[in-house]
Amino acid sequence: MSSDTTTHTSTDTSPVSQIAKWLSFLGTKQSPTRGSLIGNLARIFVIACALFFALFPVVWIISASFNPTGSMSTQTLIPKNAESVSDVLVNFRRLFDDPQIPFWRWIGNSIFVSSVTTILILIVTSLSAYAFSRFRFTGRRNVLLLIFLVQVFPSLLAMVAIYLMLVQIGKYIPPLGINTYGGLIMVYIGGGMATNIWLLKGYFDTIPRDIDESAQVDGATHIQTFWYLIFPLVRPILAVVGLLGFVGPFNDFLLARIILTDRDNWTLMVGMFSFVEGGEFSTDWGVFAAGSLIAAIPIVVLYLALQRFIVGGLTVGAVKG
Repeated sequence: MSSDTTTHTSTDTSPVSQIAKWLSFLGTKQSPTRGSLIGNLARIFVIACALFFALFPVVWIISASFNPTGSMSTQTLIPKNAESVSDVLVNFRRLFDDPQIPFWRWIGNSIFVSSVTTILILIVTSLSAYAFSRFRFTGRRNVLLLIFLVQVFPSLLAMVAIYLMLVQIGKYIPPLGINTYGGLIMVYIGGGMATNIWLLKGYFDTIPRDIDESAQVDGATHIQTFWYLIFPLVRPILAVVGLLGFVGPFNDFLLARIILTDRDNWTLMVGMFSFVEGGEFSTDWGVFAAGSLIAAIPIVVLYLALQRFIVGGLTVGAVKG
């Protein structure tokens, strides 16, 4: 009898059982079979590799920003040459205090261009998507197909054409020419319209047309219907479009580098490139890393501010589906 009790109360110390218990702490179902246990370990290994490749660049940038040498060849995850707080913050001090580096001006330029682009994209694409969703007019399907085909070709193919177009436009409308924010914003709006119109139209199609018909029976115009009835319902998807419309121009380098030729007009990404191209500021990876950390702050703040709208939009979409 005592032998049976001892057998039932003894703890299983086999490796398979111990690993299965460890997996249960990670939220993985405890499996009695060795095959499924190996599968769980393989999944965890893949997730760990993905996290490593995602987080290592962030960790490296943080470490490089505190490295006083500013060299990539001698860079270590834990800076060895920093003997004081002053040494640790040398890259940030140079970024803020060096009169030859108009860092805050570059940030202001980027925020201005991105904000104006976002506002105009929201206005143009929301009204266009509402028209495509609610109205039936001649050529509607062909125009939608044309907008879809525009997305097929990479924007890199249009760089030369965009430059030549802005040169010609600048002769007649100087605020929309080369080295102007107006020209850059116009290009950003044109590049973001196709994807966002399709995205917004799909969301507008999920809203019942009975709302529009009831408003029109009461004498409301299309603009009144859109602003007072439809607009509050599409705020979640507008938050997504606004976030994409801000992040794209803010992080863009190639278009801004081609269009903006004056150093004082540079956006942040173009200005930061000067730290590593080996030109005016030679090659300084430490200052570049410090600027990258600060450049991420506006994006993080914007995402946190719009997070509840984005999550709300996903929830509404799931309920409707």
